[in-house]
Amino acid sequence: MNTENQTKVKLCGLMRKEDVEAACALEADYIGFILAKGFRRSVDPEMVRRWCNDVGQETKKVGVFVNDDIERIISIAGEGTIDAIQLHGNEDNEFIRQLKEKTDKIIIKAFTIKSEEDIAKAEDSDADIVLLDSGTGTGKRFDTSLIKGISRDYILAGGLDPNNVAEAVKGLQPYGVDVSSGIETEGKKDPKKMQAFVDAVRKTSEISDF
Repeated sequence: MNTENQTKVKLCGLMRKEDVEAACALEADYIGFILAKGFRRSVDPEMVRRWCNDVGQETKKVGVFVNDDIERIISIAGEGTIDAIQLHGNEDNEFIRQLKEKTDKIIIKAFTIKSEEDIAKAEDSDADIVLLDSGTGTGKRFDTSLIKGISRDYILAGGLDPNNVAEAVKGLQPYGVDVSSGIETEGKKDPKKMQAFVDAVRKTSEISDF
């Protein structure tokens, strides 16, 4: 479980330069970009590179891929655009091992949680960090009672927003929390919701430290 003092915040699905600026102003630990093609929030790696010129090293840039070609992932990672690779498809441990042979980037593997068997798969993953979700961009919660016995650190995702994230952090004490649709208004990132989300996580983490 999380042994660090503060739950990490990952703001994902950023689509504009102003999204990046707002996330960095809030000192988000991770900022995520959908580099897989064909999704509503998909962005071009070259745009991400331009947006992130002034991003400090303390904020990790995450590229999200879904069943993508391994050579494309390695190529983008090698350009210095991202600090971490998030796999959100059916990638297995062999795929992860191949990535690790060719890149030193942090590897995050997302798992859709529907049963205890899914938790076992997450625990057995060779990824550096696992992310537990209800699906790819569903914006819905899953049965978190399934993860109370998990033995490794994880990022919690799926249906989180400024109104419920404090409860999730307090009750589950995850390594990190991930949000995308929960900080949007009419399909775009909302700076006020981003601020409220980060504030809720940080305040709850501080209380939990006592």
